[in-house]
Amino acid sequence: MAQAEFVRSGHLDSFARDNLPPRESWPDLKVTDAGLAYPERLNVATELLDRHVSEGHGERIAIISDREVWTYAELAQRVNRIANVLTRDLGMRPGNRVLLRAANTPMMVAAYLAVLKAGGVAVATMPMLRAGELAYPIRKAKITLALCDHRLIDDLRTAQTRTPELPRIVTWGGGTPTDLEALMARAGYENASAADTARDDVCLIGFTSGTTGEPKGTMHFHQDLLAICDTYGARVLKAAPEDRFVGSPPLAFTFGLGGLVLFPMRIGAAMVLPDKAAPADLVTAIERHKASVCFTAPTAYRAMLDKLDGRDISSLRICVSAGEALPRVTFEAWLKQTGLPLMDGIGATEMLHIFISAPREAIRPGATGLPVPGYEARIVDEAGDPLPDGTPGRLAVRGPTGCRYLADPRQAKYAQGGWNITGDTYLRDADGYFWYQARSDDMIISAGYNIAGPEVEACLLTHPDVAECGVVGAPCPDRGQIVKAYVVLREGIRGDTALAKALQEHVKAGIAPYKYPRAIAFVPALPKTPTGKLQRFALRQLALTET
Repeated sequence: MAQAEFVRSGHLDSFARDNLPPRESWPDLKVTDAGLAYPERLNVATELLDRHVSEGHGERIAIISDREVWTYAELAQRVNRIANVLTRDLGMRPGNRVLLRAANTPMMVAAYLAVLKAGGVAVATMPMLRAGELAYPIRKAKITLALCDHRLIDDLRTAQTRTPELPRIVTWGGGTPTDLEALMARAGYENASAADTARDDVCLIGFTSGTTGEPKGTMHFHQDLLAICDTYGARVLKAAPEDRFVGSPPLAFTFGLGGLVLFPMRIGAAMVLPDKAAPADLVTAIERHKASVCFTAPTAYRAMLDKLDGRDISSLRICVSAGEALPRVTFEAWLKQTGLPLMDGIGATEMLHIFISAPREAIRPGATGLPVPGYEARIVDEAGDPLPDGTPGRLAVRGPTGCRYLADPRQAKYAQGGWNITGDTYLRDADGYFWYQARSDDMIISAGYNIAGPEVEACLLTHPDVAECGVVGAPCPDRGQIVKAYVVLREGIRGDTALAKALQEHVKAGIAPYKYPRAIAFVPALPKTPTGKLQRFALRQLALTET
């Protein structure tokens, strides 16, 4: 399907548009088909922030942290001041890429929005990244300016010595005369006009977490940020302006950006940004700040269950689970203890956010859900042809957002025939619900049987001694592969041959016996990405070395 012509860009630096993949390699972007219509001239910061102030809602709470509360008007003033610093003091031009490095703090939100308002392209990075990992996006995106929380400056300074592309770093929070706050205090910086950007100007480059190799830079437009709010946010999440959003994913992860910033700001709600977001800290934040909408991963919900005794989380009404497969045992345990169903969902950095889920009234335990209104999904074979219901195959999706990699030949693998091929194996049932099987490259083939690692993991997690686990295929001369489980036990439990045997019998009793793990290794921790996703490729490599 032919793509619509570009709108006249508001970028003076054309790097982003110049490095989009060729139009013929894009997936079909079905914006109008999704019932969405955005003006040609669009700056998303104006829609998310300035609109609330101009409509008389500036006194509404926008951000709650452990130390301060900002209204929409106060956030807008800080965003304006940072935008003026960017354009007047730091020479940022529309289209320049700006690296952002911080935890989930109010200043991170203000800096992010200021970059967008000034017409820049935000490249947010995970706080956990080290110098070598930071150097890659700096080079790839040709970043010339960075804004950084002073507490995270060391690795960025080291990365700067390796990347001549980055001449300027400005920190905040350090209390020095050259800090961002000192520049923001200049007279006349309290007002700022939004850059005249186009709806299809790139406004962020989100780098993937690198679970399958070198990170890929995904490019998203101003209209994309509104599209996920007006599809998943409005039609599935269905939150209200009175809600308070809390969660654990970093804002550099588009799951966190959408769930903690975009969705609440689109409707004038508040975001809660605690200093720490480990499971126990999330429970505290929900109780202390009366949060009502939570975004986190299944492992966090599972860990939170042990922290709820004596805690008041009655304000909570919507719980979104994404980032990895949601085991049914976790769904059922959370529902039993809290009375709240977990809203499962699958998203991707390439798609910006969740595209399959189900509203609370239509949840089917064990299924990821239905295509988010505005998106289409189907199951296809290797040739891209649709498969009948009940047959596992490759997940293909399209909608108002889609994959556009930054100058990357892997675009041809992800976008095929107008569809985004996510790399997940799913099946669709007769009612149109989609059921996750595994990442396509995580399917285990043992003695001719196709075995989905997440199914084995879900069964292992029902054993009371298992805290976490990861299941991969290990080489076997007789069977091709065997199922191998890496298991983290609950505190105080000792792993031995007897327990390994008990876990094997537990799996045999819970699912088809041929799927049981023929090898079990007890480990203190599992390898994960900075966003908390299990790195199965690291376990596969470990299994190879142990063979």
